[in-house]
Amino acid sequence: MLRTVAAVLVDRSAPFEFGVVCEVFGIDRTEDGVPPIEFRVCGERAGAPIQASVGLQLVPEFGLDGLAGADLVAIPATTIRDDYPPAVLDAIRTAHANGATILTVCSGAFLLGATGLLNGRPCTTHWKHIDEFKQRFPETTLDPDVLFVDDGDIITSAGTAAGIDACLHLVRRELGSAAATAIARRMVVPPQRDGGQRQFVELPIPESTADSLEPVLSWMMEHLADEHTVPALAHRAQMSERTFARRFAAETGTTPVKWLTTQRVLHARTLLETTPLSIEEIARECGFRTGALLRHHFHRVVGVSPHDYRRTFAAS
Repeated sequence: MLRTVAAVLVDRSAPFEFGVVCEVFGIDRTEDGVPPIEFRVCGERAGAPIQASVGLQLVPEFGLDGLAGADLVAIPATTIRDDYPPAVLDAIRTAHANGATILTVCSGAFLLGATGLLNGRPCTTHWKHIDEFKQRFPETTLDPDVLFVDDGDIITSAGTAAGIDACLHLVRRELGSAAATAIARRMVVPPQRDGGQRQFVELPIPESTADSLEPVLSWMMEHLADEHTVPALAHRAQMSERTFARRFAAETGTTPVKWLTTQRVLHARTLLETTPLSIEEIARECGFRTGALLRHHFHRVVGVSPHDYRRTFAAS
C-alpha cells in the first residue's frame, strides 16, 4: 500500500522533475477519490537550503530521518556528478532494506546507481545519458528503449515526461486504476502512454568518415523512393560489390540495406510530423511501397506505430 512518500533532494536537483513527484504524490486528491498520501520532502538536514539546478533554492522540511517508514522513496533528476553525499546514499540503502520501493526520475538513476542497489538489475534513464550510465554502472542491465522499468521494489524512468508515466504506473499498481486516472485527469496527461523513448531520440543521419562514399550517400538520400540494389550502388561508386560492401560498413557502421531503411524511416517520421499524407502515400514517398512495410520498419526503429507517432508529434 502507498501511504507515505519521501522525496530525496541533493544539491542541483532539478525542480521540474521534483515537481513531477510533488504533483503525483504531494497534492491532496482525496476529493477525487485518491487515498491520502503523507508526502515528505527530505534533505541531508531539515531546513537547510538546497541549491537547485536552475538558480533557486529548495528547503526540505525533513532530514534523512524522513525516509524512515516511507513506502516509497522518490529520487528526482539531479545534475550528474562524480560523488553523491554518502549520508544520502546510506539513507536510501537503509530505506530499501526496510522495505521501501525506490523510484527515480531521469538522471536520478545515477544517484541510485551510486548506492549499488541497481547492480544486477534492469533499469533505464534518459536516452542522452545512456552511454555514460553504462560506463559508470556496468553491472546494471540498462534498457535504452523504454519509458520506465518496473522491477518490483525499484522503478526507474527515462526523461521528464516518462517520470510522470512511472509515477502514475506506480499509483495504478498500488492504489488502482481509478486513482491513477483521477490524478492524470487533474494533471491533464494521459493515464498511460504506449511506446518507448526511442520515439523521442534524435536520430542523426549516419555520417561517412571519408569522402569516398559521400556522393553515393547523398544520391541515395535524394532518391529514397527509388529501388536500390547493392550491385547498382557499387557501380555508381565505381567499386566491386565486395569492396563497396566492406567500405560501406567501415564508413557508416552498417550495411547499405540497413542504412537505407533507417533513412527512409527518418524521412517518414518527418512527413508524419509535417504533412497530412496518408500512411500509404508516405510509404510510397519513402520507398517502402506499402503501408504494411512502413509500419513494420517504423515500429522496429522508432518503437511505436506511424499512427501513434503522428498523433503525438504532428504539428497542429
